[in-house]
Amino acid sequence: MTTPRFLQIHTLHSYPAALLNRDDSGLAKRMPFGDAVRTRISSQCLKRHWRTAQDDFAIHSIKGSTKAIRSRNIVDRMVMQPLNDKNGTSDDVLDAVEKAFNVGVYGSSGESKSGRQPLLLGLPEVEHLQQRAAEICAAHPNDAKAAGEAADALFKTRRGEGNNFRALLDSARLPAGLEGALFGRMITSDPGANIEAAIHVAHAFTVHREESESDYFSVVDDLQGDEEDAGAAHIGDMELTAGLFYGYVVVDVPGLVSNLEGCKAEEWDGENTDRELAAKVVEHLTHLIATVSPGAKLGSTAPYGRARFMLIEAGSSQPYSLADAFRRPVPAQIEDALDALGKEMGNQDACYGMKGSRRVMSVEDCEIPNAERLCLDDLAVWAADAIRNAKV
Repeated sequence: MTTPRFLQIHTLHSYPAALLNRDDSGLAKRMPFGDAVRTRISSQCLKRHWRTAQDDFAIHSIKGSTKAIRSRNIVDRMVMQPLNDKNGTSDDVLDAVEKAFNVGVYGSSGESKSGRQPLLLGLPEVEHLQQRAAEICAAHPNDAKAAGEAADALFKTRRGEGNNFRALLDSARLPAGLEGALFGRMITSDPGANIEAAIHVAHAFTVHREESESDYFSVVDDLQGDEEDAGAAHIGDMELTAGLFYGYVVVDVPGLVSNLEGCKAEEWDGENTDRELAAKVVEHLTHLIATVSPGAKLGSTAPYGRARFMLIEAGSSQPYSLADAFRRPVPAQIEDALDALGKEMGNQDACYGMKGSRRVMSVEDCEIPNAERLCLDDLAVWAADAIRNAKV
């Protein structure tokens, strides 16, 4: 038996004629690796699609989950708007409280919308801010100066209530929502409320050299008559890419259980620690990683694809990526990629030993050392049971 401190998830996804993740110029994101340029999908893109997916395995369909909101307008639209709709508080008071809350939540540049960075707050935190803002407005309905000073003091206090978000982390379950517990967050105005990510996501990249082309397209005007000038009403182009992508995700199991349950990370496998929510999260996440596709240009490329291959390794040793299997580009065929992965894993085992437990799902036949083959449903349940039982 092995204690699964880490779950490592390796995948291969295939996408034809798509524009999965764009850079600031509208082109596909790229990266050099080995002696070739590859097409890339950023970890931010992958995580967003997983956390916002709406299907049977959506993370917020899990019993006990709490939602979070990422925005630079939380104070304006979620905290102050309900108060703006109520009578009895002067506009000057509302403006003073809103200004102080924006600075308190978003930092010194929070007064202007352009100066704020999108921040992830859980609904318990938003509701807490709503309550405190309402209390301040009720206490000073016509005194903007007093209301502003009270709002400033809320975020500057270090005794009593203490650091505003830190106090919530210590008192509420999932104060930053399920997203915060999984993927972490950083609050520059309140470092004590930062959360370490328990799910580590690498940028996916093609196992072969980039494959791209410029797609020329035209638009026809349906109301243009035969007697009018011939030609298209609009002409444009966009980049399309195709690729077989290697993806890599690590679940820090002690960190995940700690973030979800509020226990110390070193106590995650204790007899009295509830690991059910963490187990369900991993079960759902396994399905989401395998089946949810990122992609821009959905209407014109339909970039939907399931994983052709997924390998999960549970163990106590430090994680290791299999990206070096593709440092030398392989042919853009799933069989060649599987051969490279199997060889890399075999070489790793020969050097470091096989100390964990592996399960694999694959559309094609493959030879992965020490790995039992399962379907996706069984693979997800196996990963969940590894956390639920704290052993594998």
